Amino acid sequence: MLLLPATVTLKEARDTSAMLAQALKREPEGPVVIDASGLQQFDTAVIAVLLECQRQAQAWGKSFSVKNAPVKLSSLAKLYGVDPLLSLEAV
Repeated sequence: MLLLPATVTLKEARDTSAMLAQALKREPEGPVVIDASGLQQFDTAVIAVLLECQRQAQAWGKSFSVKNAPVKLSSLAKLYGVDPLLSLEAV
């Protein structure tokens, strides 16, 4: 399971995306599961980060899901119509 940091805004998005990509490379087997329980401060950039991670997982033939998603994250994903792609499971 991969953990999202506490803050993912436009400022942190590039570094967070790179960190998740590196973590995905180290976990060659099994599904990709992101734990968003620690996420406290975020903006719409987190959606782009998660979509990129989902795209990479799909390219490697892996399933992708986000566990412990804050309500605000679920709402943003629904607003942008990408909630089915992210397989969000709320807290």
